[in-house]
Amino acid sequence: MFLFSSQMINLLIKANLTEEKIQSILLLEKISFMLHHHVDIGSDMMAKKMIRIHNKSDRPDNIVQKENEIIESCIELENALPDFMKDFFLYLKSGVALTTRLAYLQDIYFFCKYLVNEKIITKAEVVKEITLEEFNRIKARDVNRFLGEYCTRYTVEKENAVTIMENHNRSLARKKSSLAVLFKFLYRDELIQENITDGFNPIRLPKPQPDAIKRLEIDEVARMLDAVENGDGLTEKELAYWEKTKLRDKAILMLFVTYGLRLKELQQLNVSSFNFGRGDFKIYRKRGKEVSMPLNKSVEKVIQDYIEKERPSEDLIPEEHKDALFLSLQKTRMTEKAIRELVKKYTSIALGTTKENGYSPHKLRATAATSLIQYGFSIYDVQNLLDHDNVTTTQLYAAHKKNVKREIVNNFEWLEEYDKNK
Repeated sequence: MFLFSSQMINLLIKANLTEEKIQSILLLEKISFMLHHHVDIGSDMMAKKMIRIHNKSDRPDNIVQKENEIIESCIELENALPDFMKDFFLYLKSGVALTTRLAYLQDIYFFCKYLVNEKIITKAEVVKEITLEEFNRIKARDVNRFLGEYCTRYTVEKENAVTIMENHNRSLARKKSSLAVLFKFLYRDELIQENITDGFNPIRLPKPQPDAIKRLEIDEVARMLDAVENGDGLTEKELAYWEKTKLRDKAILMLFVTYGLRLKELQQLNVSSFNFGRGDFKIYRKRGKEVSMPLNKSVEKVIQDYIEKERPSEDLIPEEHKDALFLSLQKTRMTEKAIRELVKKYTSIALGTTKENGYSPHKLRATAATSLIQYGFSIYDVQNLLDHDNVTTTQLYAAHKKNVKREIVNNFEWLEEYDKNK
């Protein structure tokens, strides 16, 4: 719940501002609060009104609904940013993926809020009031200080407590990329006089190392599936829940390790996604791309077992969740957080570690990739299955296989044996 102090409201009233102006300022301050406190703007705004989607496409309602929530979040941020960026918003709308658009807008708003709070180059009280003339005064050093000093470690006050926030290099690189896209666009459109992006400091990202990729070995996958089948390693409290969800949990884990699905792809699955007669199911990849995946017999059986023996009957499920494949005990679509916790629980048992050190769903994606390559599938087959944009990503998983080959060859010296027998 976001509450404005009576002091703030009284100050606005005394300033003789119109009611419309006051409401606008309060809305922008709310957005600022939510961004600083990592509140999902979309879910907060959408909670106040039930939006019904008139879906004319062949995509499931939940996919369209989720996209609409992201669009609503984008619009809220665009309304909070300066008007001279409107052409940039149109560029994002047509030029990048929806989730990328939202990430860019969040980063740009965060930067603009920093300019306002720190009184850097602008006298504006709210982000919306930053002028183009002021934006023209921004230098590369201002961005470098934002990324190198402010973003690396800043504080957020909440409920009489101060939280220290930190961004690691990967997050800093994304913010830098977002700002670079904005400044290049404004320069290209002759809205600013100088392209300052060449002066942005480099941000070093660690080079991915094959040995650093966390994944389950084959025997660990077996232990994980044993745990979900038999309840091995679960606490007494967890066993009570397991009795009600073991078929669901097994289906989730089987889909992850067989197909290497992304968390979002699995969470969005519906009952109607599966065509058991034809032996396939639909998933929605990044950028909303629809892909048909073949069902193997093992996965088909665990999905059907879950639907027929454990999933609640239709009349008990709320209307908006009737088609959701994986349901919580409250009979609503499982959240990404709930699925992530489920995976961490069972992988921690397989690894013999604490739940906090269990693996994320992405590690099961890595498990699927390395296992397929070890069984002889080509890098390009695995790239296609996992929907990697670049084969270089897939090659990281293949490096483990190369190391195994090298070990075999190093321990099998024909010439050495030949010399001994001469």
